[in-house]
Amino acid sequence: MQHAVGSPLPPPHQPGQEPAAGWSPAAHHPGPHHPGTHQGPAPVPPPPPAPGFTGVPSGPLPPAPPPVPQHAPAPPAPDTTGHVPLPPGGPVAMPSAPLAAAAAPDPTVTTLAVLLIGPAGAGKTSVAKYWADHRRVPTAHISLDDVREWVRAGFADPQSGWNDHSEAQYRLARRTCGFAARNFLANGISCILDDAVFPDRPVVGLGGWKRHVGPGLLPVVLLPGLDIVLERNAERRGNRRLTDEEVARIHGRMAGWYGSGLPIIDNSQLDVPGTARVLDDVLARAIASPPSW
Repeated sequence: MQHAVGSPLPPPHQPGQEPAAGWSPAAHHPGPHHPGTHQGPAPVPPPPPAPGFTGVPSGPLPPAPPPVPQHAPAPPAPDTTGHVPLPPGGPVAMPSAPLAAAAAPDPTVTTLAVLLIGPAGAGKTSVAKYWADHRRVPTAHISLDDVREWVRAGFADPQSGWNDHSEAQYRLARRTCGFAARNFLANGISCILDDAVFPDRPVVGLGGWKRHVGPGLLPVVLLPGLDIVLERNAERRGNRRLTDEEVARIHGRMAGWYGSGLPIIDNSQLDVPGTARVLDDVLARAIASPPSW
């Protein structure tokens, strides 16, 4: 007869005798003897296993002990990265001049919205980035060309000519830039935007920028000589590079800004840091006496 490994063996029997009736491992497991206890065939709960016993006891399992009371968990830490309400962006008002007439306005610590205008190759983007990087107050640079190129499939490439499709994408990009500038200014962050605005094209002129940003926008024109513009355009890559004929045509149209009343910087002989310093001087005068446009 085979028995499970690890279970107690039945009592030995003499030859010619059958094993004792009603034998069970629990009944013959070593343990204290209680006189007068009935040991009939009725099942009895098994006692705890003896030391070293690894077998699985038969019969129902004893009830699980009650859970040990635990301490209440600590309250979670307060959320420090939740929603931060931001002031809504409205039209940018004209920057106020200092109260003291003798004090010169300092454009490096004033919250401003600046529009840098110029032909392709004038250095608008380089000057705008440098100027924004070196201010003593938070300043953002918003390039209309960059926003236009957010459109990937179906991009209206300016090299393909000006048509209704490219004009629609230009208007959309300008409105997007204006929306971003108003929100930055409403939250204390200055903005400098750059765009090739033509003085002889009201549809894509200053009126749209003034409408989308506000009357406080300060336009400044960068207009180096044609030879400088052609040289800088030759260093461009991708759809930012135009033909020499197109660059010359744009430069000629930009000459219409002379006599417009807007401040003009001829940066033909200036590097980027030098142009940024002249820009600060021009903006200081514009804050003290805003141009009419």
